[in-house]
Amino acid sequence: MMGNILPALYILAAASFILAIKWMNSPATARRGVIVGELGMLLAVVGTLLRYEVVDYQWIFIAFFLGSAIGVPLAYFMPMTAVPQRTAISHAFGALASALIGTAEYYRQTHDGFTMSALVLEMLLGFLTFTASLMAFGKLQELLPTRPITYKGQNFVNLGLFVLAVVTGIALILSPEQSWLFPIFALLSLVFGILLIIPIGGADMPTVIALLNSYAGLSASAMGFALGNKLLIVAGALDGSSGFILAIIMCRAMNRSFSNVLFGAFGQLQTTAEKTAARPVRTASPEEAAEILDSARSVILIPGYGMAVAQAQHKLRELFDILSKRGVDVRFAIHPVAGRMPGHMNVLLAEADVPYDKLFEMDEINGEFAMADVALVIGANDVVNPAAQNDKSSPIAGMPILEAYKARTVMVIKRSMNPGFAGIDNELYYRENTLMLFGDAKSFVSGIVKSLGALARV
Repeated sequence: MMGNILPALYILAAASFILAIKWMNSPATARRGVIVGELGMLLAVVGTLLRYEVVDYQWIFIAFFLGSAIGVPLAYFMPMTAVPQRTAISHAFGALASALIGTAEYYRQTHDGFTMSALVLEMLLGFLTFTASLMAFGKLQELLPTRPITYKGQNFVNLGLFVLAVVTGIALILSPEQSWLFPIFALLSLVFGILLIIPIGGADMPTVIALLNSYAGLSASAMGFALGNKLLIVAGALDGSSGFILAIIMCRAMNRSFSNVLFGAFGQLQTTAEKTAARPVRTASPEEAAEILDSARSVILIPGYGMAVAQAQHKLRELFDILSKRGVDVRFAIHPVAGRMPGHMNVLLAEADVPYDKLFEMDEINGEFAMADVALVIGANDVVNPAAQNDKSSPIAGMPILEAYKARTVMVIKRSMNPGFAGIDNELYYRENTLMLFGDAKSFVSGIVKSLGALARV
């Protein structure tokens, strides 16, 4: 009877994963997709625990309760602004679990060539994704420098290290009994994961997270082949392919190639502080910004990572509400790589209950900037930099941007004139139609809302 139940559970779980991805494509069905995905994972776990290979549940339940004791508070108390870091560390844990299972399976018994090939691929991807995800977490949490860490000949060193890991893995496939090769293989994979990420700047973290998600999924799929688990093959393939497709979308949004993201050291500082300080800018206070917004009829809000850091999404919702009540047409412009992970801005604005029909992707909103009275930038940098269109020598030349500079008045909320994570000075800040609003995004938006309220009472 168990032989009939397990395939049914796995089929239902696989169908749930597919439906979850489909439904999460739309905000209207995203919640349903999350619930169905969770149910699918529950079915997968139950089905796995019912397999005949499981003969002792003691350590499984100990690990289950320990993991729950850590995971539940981590999810509950984690601020929305730290979702990118949490995603990166989750990739690390998942990849490490996959690599450790592969390690145990390698030492447990002798395997044929196909199974050994799957195990080697699983462990290679698992180990390198583990350390790579830790490095991504460190950069996002700013425990490590967010700028690229580079040295002469770095790409050749990385390529050589990867080739050594692959050659060692092939040697293990051909001679599994040579167990002394395994620690070398694991160490090379772990070190390669570290060196893969350190030359990548914070501006490329959305693409990196998508790629690491793909690697973790492919590792799980390879583990499915090694263990003869069809559900792991399906779930891992879904994860791997969707992560890879998302990474492609991110690269296109930045007009970058995979090789440029992985080896280009994008994010080196391109300008000096003295040059930046020498260029004059126009500034405004919250009261002056409120007066400009009070006379506007069309306003486009552009959130960026600065909004996330300041946790200004709720104050931005208040600004949206007060302007909408005055009859102002208020819309949000979302760049595909704004923030530190795909969909970062959408998640934060959804937390503040901003209507999804007021969120517009770059291609939808760019034609509207020329007719907007005000474009208000909240902590965004590179995604609104006109240099992408005007300066062919710029590192971001050709990158699609939100064309905020076309609005009648541009206001930019920013703590200072320092460049963003890409390390590129933003010429938008020096234009005649731009006003710099220096300060913390949450406090400044709160000041604008307060001033608009006072103007309403006059």
